[in-house]
Amino acid sequence: MIVPALRAGAVRQAVPRASAIQTRGLLNSVLYGSEQAKKEGELEIQQYSRLIGRGKYIHGFEIHHVKPDKVEEYKKAAEKHYTGLLADSDLHVKLTGSWEVTVGKLDTFVHILEYENYKGYDRTTQAARESPKIRESEAALRPYLLSRNQQLCQEFAFLPSSPPHEQGGIFELRSYTLQPGSLLEWENVWRSGIEARKQFVKPVGAWFSQVGRLHEVHHLWQYP
Repeated sequence: MIVPALRAGAVRQAVPRASAIQTRGLLNSVLYGSEQAKKEGELEIQQYSRLIGRGKYIHGFEIHHVKPDKVEEYKKAAEKHYTGLLADSDLHVKLTGSWEVTVGKLDTFVHILEYENYKGYDRTTQAARESPKIRESEAALRPYLLSRNQQLCQEFAFLPSSPPHEQGGIFELRSYTLQPGSLLEWENVWRSGIEARKQFVKPVGAWFSQVGRLHEVHHLWQYP
């Protein structure tokens, strides 16, 4: 609680010494990064995005960790929710795909949504908040979840995402965490590997993160 009236003596004693201010500033820099470092990091992301990003769409990765005994109930609720998103023409959103993890962290589901860039993402999320039907279908998912997280990603320009695959199949999602500042170099080397692998398996998409957990890249493959 903030007390609006203090005695003058108390006010003088509350003023921190210069050394205390410097110490606090150093601590903030250690914990949160300096303002200069933050600006440099944001500039780096913007530059890389222009160089290697497609720039047309933003993809939202929604990861749901489901209670093991509620998987079937979750599947029904998720189908209703995501088909509802697609059916609402006011939302302007597409579904790249929805998958259940069968190798790795089980009882996990991955949904990738496609937005018309960041302005489109803002417009879609605002419209979804104002839609009673979408709010209801999203609320119906929550009792079955242990946790969930979201990440906004940009497509690599050399590999635009494929349309949804209605026939199903086995898909492999690979994710890597890169050292900060190495995205451009990694993309240059990785692109050669992608081209070689395309001879044997079909790529669905490749992305790098921009909002959420940074310095991550993902690529998705479909097997016959």
